[in-house]
Amino acid sequence: MISEQFPALIVVTPLILSFFIPVVGWWRRSLCLPIVLVALSVCMVSAIGMLDTVLKHGKISYWLGMWEPPWGIEYVVDYLNAYVLVIVSFFGIAAAIYSKRNVEKEIPEHKIPQFYTLLLLNITGCLGIVVTGDAFNLYVLLEIASFSAYGLVAIGSEGALVASFRYIVMGTIGACFYLLGVGYLYIVTGSLNMENLRILLPPLYDTRAVQTAFVFILIGLGIKIALFPLHTWQPNAYTYAPSAVSVLISTAMAKTCVYALIRIIFSVFTVDFITRYVPILDIICWVSVVAMIAGSIFAIQESNLKRMLAYSSIANVGYIMLGVGLATFTPLGLTPALMHILNHAVMKGCLFMAACAFIYKAGLWDIRDFTGLGRRMPYTCFAFILAALAMIGMPPSVGFITKWYLILAAIDAKQYVFVAAIFFSTLLMIVYFWRVIEIMYLKPVEGSKGNEIKIDEEPVSMLIPGLALAVLCFLIGIAWVSGVFSPITEGVNSRFGLGIVP
Repeated sequence: MISEQFPALIVVTPLILSFFIPVVGWWRRSLCLPIVLVALSVCMVSAIGMLDTVLKHGKISYWLGMWEPPWGIEYVVDYLNAYVLVIVSFFGIAAAIYSKRNVEKEIPEHKIPQFYTLLLLNITGCLGIVVTGDAFNLYVLLEIASFSAYGLVAIGSEGALVASFRYIVMGTIGACFYLLGVGYLYIVTGSLNMENLRILLPPLYDTRAVQTAFVFILIGLGIKIALFPLHTWQPNAYTYAPSAVSVLISTAMAKTCVYALIRIIFSVFTVDFITRYVPILDIICWVSVVAMIAGSIFAIQESNLKRMLAYSSIANVGYIMLGVGLATFTPLGLTPALMHILNHAVMKGCLFMAACAFIYKAGLWDIRDFTGLGRRMPYTCFAFILAALAMIGMPPSVGFITKWYLILAAIDAKQYVFVAAIFFSTLLMIVYFWRVIEIMYLKPVEGSKGNEIKIDEEPVSMLIPGLALAVLCFLIGIAWVSGVFSPITEGVNSRFGLGIVP
């Protein structure tokens, strides 16, 4: 049955088709995007099929080339990565559809095939990271995703080359740290298979090599997810990248790296190792709180909208990692972190789509120039407002659900200072989002009379994805409350031995 090949198809399909795009693009550039959409549609179908299989029958194990692990590479799909695969596939399609018009304006015509090649390779790497059960194969796929992202950022506007160079330097340091950690694990166990490492490591938990490996991997992936203060590459990369790339790396790629960190922490090293030998989750919590507040303060200081949203992403990575840090202290387990992986992707994807639409239609980067924009681009601004309200935490939005569950987790852990930090960071969010909304709608336009401002909306191919994500900001919040995602969160917590009061 073809469904049995879904773990391979989700990686092989976009990888193979990415090599056809330069050839086809040389003949007819208009076919590049359809090829990307075909590849990503196969990925989406495969992801949904695997999620359905996991919910009905449990974990999927796929041996590449029929080589039995740990000698061969194994693809493993459980509740966690089935959930993330759907997220990555969905936002890959959303970014590709959104790219149709702005790519024609932002990128020289002769570079369009290269752009779509790199886009498809980036999504290939992201999907491969999520589906693989091999620690070294994860490194290889992480580099595929990273190197394609460096190229995608470099194609952007003035300043993109410097931003890409900084991204390369920090990304390479992160990858080297991760690889060093994996090397230590291989030295002491002779295995790279994650499930095998989980079995072999417990007798070696008290060795310096294993503990050093954990720290190296944590720092390396911390750089990749832009966890404060390892975030220095992110603001410029998000700001100067082409519009579709800003959407893609802030949603699909960012959440892929968060997934990798959660997978290594809880699936390879396990809760027992962290609580007994490297009690670092308290530190992660405090670093996350600093990220939540510092990211929001930096966002308040910014007048460039894309840069403001980049700093907002740093704050929201703090929310996710606070959920990770609290996972062993509360019966909620990883639920708040899992929520915000999806919730932040939906909100930030919509916000970046709106920000890039303002640049596309009016060349507006600076928030201070947004006067009258609410009347000139009413639907785009409406989508921006819905996503901003969700980010702030208006019920029943996804942002509210995340913050509510994080507060419950902090109360369960008796860490009331974290509750105060969540409220304070929310107040800071109100400050920087309200400033944008106020200028859009309330600041008078100099020299205008009555209804002189005419509607000049973004193209439909850009508008529909943004509006769809804006609506999802609230529909997904209702779905969380309704228990639609409960089988996934319960399955993940059970798999990692979480969700039980210590």
